[in-house]
Amino acid sequence: MDEAGVKPEDIKGLDDLKKLPFTTKQDFRDNYPFGLFAVPKDKLVRIHASSGTTGKPTVVGYTANDLEMWAECVARLAAAGGADETDICQICFGYGMFTGALGLHKGLEKVGCCIIPSSTGNSEKQIMYMKDYGSTLLVATPSYALRLGEVAVQQGLNPKTDLQLRIALVGSELMTEAMRSEMHKLFGDKLVVTQNYGMSELCGPGVSGECTELNGMHINEDHFICEIINPETGEVLPAGEKGELVVTCLSKEALPLIRYRTRDITRLLYEPCKCGRTTARMDILSGRTDDMLKIRGVNVFPSQIEEVLLSTDEIGPHYEIIVDRVNHTDVLTIRVELTPQSMTDDFTELDRLEKKLRAKLRTMLGLDALIKFESPNTLKRFEGKAKRVTDNRKENML
Repeated sequence: MDEAGVKPEDIKGLDDLKKLPFTTKQDFRDNYPFGLFAVPKDKLVRIHASSGTTGKPTVVGYTANDLEMWAECVARLAAAGGADETDICQICFGYGMFTGALGLHKGLEKVGCCIIPSSTGNSEKQIMYMKDYGSTLLVATPSYALRLGEVAVQQGLNPKTDLQLRIALVGSELMTEAMRSEMHKLFGDKLVVTQNYGMSELCGPGVSGECTELNGMHINEDHFICEIINPETGEVLPAGEKGELVVTCLSKEALPLIRYRTRDITRLLYEPCKCGRTTARMDILSGRTDDMLKIRGVNVFPSQIEEVLLSTDEIGPHYEIIVDRVNHTDVLTIRVELTPQSMTDDFTELDRLEKKLRAKLRTMLGLDALIKFESPNTLKRFEGKAKRVTDNRKENML
């Protein structure tokens, strides 16, 4: 605050918020792991974390009051999306340090729903649970929800009639209207598909979410103040203009962030919603200001991949990252060049190297990747700034 030239008496109203300095992800890296916490560790009742660009996670913590606030925020958004105490909710997010699964779990319990904590993977068994237990609400990434519908069809089921799903609460990755339409094609037009927004640093899911009118994501404004800024200048933009979302946490105890730069691009909507709720809303995200990739709900930075590759002796310094969507599932492929010394036709040796690389990447990223070995001097070289990432998913969604 001293560096920004701000004193307590300078803040007299909401309009003065713009005088305060931003908080960024770099602050988490610089203060890893607990340096940003505002309470002693004996007041914490839970810790979550997400990956950072150097492999060190972004660590977040919660007091008992924080967990109650978090559950309340998620419960509101779930209810706005149509959830009620009669629902049987199948949560297909990965349980662990990721905030999505436990965040939705506790919020939906607060609504009164019955929870099936099925986590991720084993799609055939997911469909078995869905059919046998009569799941009515699905929590998943949009792409995995589509994959589950496709697997059901492959099993000879008609998702529109053989499953009882009525609501899908999707999140953790960008959902386009085209993806929502694809879900309706698989599960039927009666399925209510709403998306919700959050990130670990702010609490997890629960910052905002769509109601059944699908008219933007309602913000829990009594807990979060949202601004839109010009990402280049930091200037606060007028209502309705698109820019970078900045969020201030009002009621968090363990990690009360001020003007956190999310890097997400959206705009704020203030006109009344047909549902009757009076809070401001966020438009559907249109992207990010940085180079982060979201693959199967996991944040992936190219620099994380580079760190793994450059620490492997048999691999040269040139690589290419390709992201595709195959059968509604994100597929990460990494093309790498072998060094001249490691060039071999020995299948056993190449298989060993591939398994080693995939294991290291899985540890760093939290997901699997396909490895394609190339001969030396095969990949494109760059005279200027290298473009190492090709994301084909948008083309595949058109």
